Amino acid sequence: MRHSPSRRQDSGDAAIQPEVFEMTNVLRSGRYIAATVDELRQHTAADKAAGVVSQRALFPRRGRIELDEDVLVLADWSDNGDLLLSRAAIVSLRREFTALYGRVMGGLLNSGKPLILKTTTAGEIYVLIDRREFAEFTDNRQWADAIAQWQDC
Repeated sequence: MRHSPSRRQDSGDAAIQPEVFEMTNVLRSGRYIAATVDELRQHTAADKAAGVVSQRALFPRRGRIELDEDVLVLADWSDNGDLLLSRAAIVSLRREFTALYGRVMGGLLNSGKPLILKTTTAGEIYVLIDRREFAEFTDNRQWADAIAQWQDC
């Protein structure tokens, strides 16, 4: 279960009120690194070389990812906060190597394929979930299956 904090406001008392937590049903959670298509297109040859050593050089967005009954949340997506994706906001999802993120970058293994989400709100985004830095493994296959099942509900 995810705990969503919300602060109570008290106009007359200077004491800080305790946080109140709303419980939601989290179906799946993990850590992500991600980039938009535009961010991946802007990388120089030097950036791509650094990306072979560490994917963090290519994926500037990172945080917690959670799939609950109603929404897919990419926490800390931008300075404006979390990216919240409803079922309808995810136009398509696929796992494949592309010209922007190829097999060499992904560690030559199918388990390194990025999860590519085409969305109505953030455009096309590349996501690596629970990526193990040196093994080049991700949990993207399991997440793709979970998101596809969630969309069918």
